Amino acid sequence: MKELLKLDHIQKYYGNEGNVTRAIRDIDFSVMEGEFLGIMGASGSGKTTMLNCISTIDTVSAGHIYLDGTDVTEIHPKEIARFRRENLGFIFQDFQLLDTLTIEENVSLALTINHVPAKEIKARVQNIAQILKITDILEKYPYQVSGGQKQRCACARAIIHRPKLILADEPTGALDSHSAQMLLATMQGMNEHLGATLLVVTHDAMTASYAERILFLRDGMIFTELQKGNDSRKVFFEKILNVLTMMGGGQTNVCKTDL
Repeated sequence: MKELLKLDHIQKYYGNEGNVTRAIRDIDFSVMEGEFLGIMGASGSGKTTMLNCISTIDTVSAGHIYLDGTDVTEIHPKEIARFRRENLGFIFQDFQLLDTLTIEENVSLALTINHVPAKEIKARVQNIAQILKITDILEKYPYQVSGGQKQRCACARAIIHRPKLILADEPTGALDSHSAQMLLATMQGMNEHLGATLLVVTHDAMTASYAERILFLRDGMIFTELQKGNDSRKVFFEKILNVLTMMGGGQTNVCKTDL
């Protein structure tokens, strides 16, 4: 497998000499192409700061981040927006669909911005819409479709431009159990059937159980990691809970019947 993402001993400090906050002390790991990686940790563990650094929203204080061989930390500020647009996909907690655009226009927006020919845009939207089962709502507006359809639209938009990496920060945080399962199943399908590389930050054990591997952060460093291997999702879920308990985290409020 090809190494797609490499975090090389990154650190992130805020403040000045008299009052320094170390959000990330030392994080070092790789993500392989086609992997579904979960990142877990309590509030203040550094997981969102790390995601912001990977997505170029924030910058590291030390260390390097490589995406497909490109040193993200060395990209000129004027090139950041283009790099993010061409290489990264995002799944937001509240979907962030534009109400004035149809579902088709929302999905195709990234391609339009990247000046992809209209004929190719149409074909790619139809293809991804068939895979994610939203073909029948392409002409509708976000307020006219269900929450589950909005979720699939958000996933289609994230993957339509074939990004190298898809990032999600607490994607199920505002969803009920059923809607969360629908979204996670869609993301899992994107990974398994479309080869999408996913990095998902979450505090929820049920969400994390969909990943192939989980890194647990504490105090800005990697505490440990879990590999799913041949485990069922239920067994993997139990192992995640055991690690969270060991780290001093609370129990999840997800019922085992959701697994």
